[in-house]
Amino acid sequence: MAVTQQLARIPATRLAECRRSVDALHELCSFSTTPAEDHLDLDWWPATLQRAWALTGADGRTSARLRRCFNGDGEVNPAYRDHPDTIWEHPVTALEPPQVGEVAEALRAVTPDAVRAVVPSDPDRIEAELGKSALALGGDLAEQLTREHTVLRDFYEEAARRRLAIVRWWD
Repeated sequence: MAVTQQLARIPATRLAECRRSVDALHELCSFSTTPAEDHLDLDWWPATLQRAWALTGADGRTSARLRRCFNGDGEVNPAYRDHPDTIWEHPVTALEPPQVGEVAEALRAVTPDAVRAVVPSDPDRIEAELGKSALALGGDLAEQLTREHTVLRDFYEEAARRRLAIVRWWD
């Protein structure tokens, strides 16, 4: 089974519960307590999106906020690393609602057209510009990358609108 990045939008009170309880965090990471519309499977897109964003020429503040999109601000519950169903080298991290709003703002600042524009038309340049993982994605990379950016932007915007936290992990 492939390891893919997962995001979940949850209330700050639930994030606090996950910080206190490994069982609560495990329920979240088991997809059993979050509605489907508040979950996003990013597959293997994070690395390619990060490379694309770096190529868009975003300013330093926007770039720093975009990095938080996939990294979070800190580990939710370090004790969860000892749980048998976790991937130890990829801790579960989160962003509190105010930081979710900052990331949403950064995702809006980088337009889908800017993302599309950085995808090389020469297939031989894709690995050099966007990394080796971009080669495995196949298809119309510019279209797919633009779509993934838009889905992620919309996911964060909805979380910000609802004042939710975002938890991320690899599964």
